[in-house]
Amino acid sequence: MLGLHWGSDGPGGGAAPAAGSVDAGFALDMQAHHRQAVQMSTLVRDRAEDEDVRTLALDIALTQQQQAGQMYGWRELWGLGQGRTEPVMAWMSGLEGHAAGGHGGHVGAVPAEGLGAVGDMPGMASAAQMDALAAADGEDAARIFLQLMIPHHVAGVEMARAAAQEASEPEVRALADAMATGQEAELTVLRDMLAERGGPVPGV
Repeated sequence: MLGLHWGSDGPGGGAAPAAGSVDAGFALDMQAHHRQAVQMSTLVRDRAEDEDVRTLALDIALTQQQQAGQMYGWRELWGLGQGRTEPVMAWMSGLEGHAAGGHGGHVGAVPAEGLGAVGDMPGMASAAQMDALAAADGEDAARIFLQLMIPHHVAGVEMARAAAQEASEPEVRALADAMATGQEAELTVLRDMLAERGGPVPGV
């Protein structure tokens, strides 16, 4: 695992990122973002017969599960655990060029009561949309998966770009940059595949 130099007692003696830092917030919020992508990918693999969609879903699930594990490990190394002490997306609040609101295509802190709900995170599919995916099968399941994964990736790319620019730890910036590059490439594939299959399923 990358990043074993944090903490006053660690090999490098550097201070670990604080709970309110870009590094810590990104590592927590992107874990939640990735978990839903893995869930959607698992659902479509159980319901669709389209081998191209199933292969893409498997790649997304494996990649994002591995990345989520890496971010989980970082927070443990930093002594922060996995509990939420900051509002959802608070780490992007005030980052120039990134924090322009929660649901208008730009990612920013969620103005929710308390610490906010993870479901308020930009790009996340709603409970109703997840239910629609779970209830679908065949070509409909494939199309719903693709149409939900597109905004999910759009938000993920913006989150990753922000962390790649603003995080303090080189390991965090490197992973975030890799995420942005990978998901940008997948967005082209997702859009092309959805168009080839007739576009979005109405009402989802």
